Amino acid sequence: MPRGRYSLHDPHDHAPLGEEHFHCAPGPSGWRYVSQLTTPEGEHAGSVDLAIDELGRPIRLELNAASWQVRGAAIDGVTWVRTDPTGTEATEGNVRAPAFTGTSPAFLVATTRLLRLTPGAPATRVRLVNFTDPVLAPRTVDQAWALLRTETHSTDSGLLAVDEYQVSALDTGEVHTVHIAGDVVLSAPGIELEHLETPPSVFPID
Repeated sequence: MPRGRYSLHDPHDHAPLGEEHFHCAPGPSGWRYVSQLTTPEGEHAGSVDLAIDELGRPIRLELNAASWQVRGAAIDGVTWVRTDPTGTEATEGNVRAPAFTGTSPAFLVATTRLLRLTPGAPATRVRLVNFTDPVLAPRTVDQAWALLRTETHSTDSGLLAVDEYQVSALDTGEVHTVHIAGDVVLSAPGIELEHLETPPSVFPID
């Protein structure tokens, strides 16, 4: 069960946004990721609990940030309920999309499980519902993902396969690179892996 810490920063001006302390593990029905978010000052800022099935579809999502809460799952596309800080109102949403996304590294791993890309193949387009910080406002985004290459690196615990993805935002044309090993993000815009207690889990071969 990988357990570690990501540092989060603004991908444009690199201002620190805090840290995400996580643990994750594959299971008989898919993969689960749980984390706690802290501010740059070390105060609690929210949490992430994401479970996906073996096909990469979200079977449960719970996000907490700035007193806002989102709960969602893959139902008729994706369906969610967003609750305001006072708890007096809740709004429901539904989009014909296969999955969610957001600032947590968990969503990058989940998207790769959903798409199952092949190195060198043409980019695959995917529609996702993005919950934006700090109030978890939902926004539908279209992205194109391509697996550029997989490289194997020697580590103290053995060989480590690292996948390099190219992700394009289809609304802005912005392109960035994501490096993932198993179920751990090594680097991505706004994300750096600072500490990892145990090696990444390896997903079964499809």
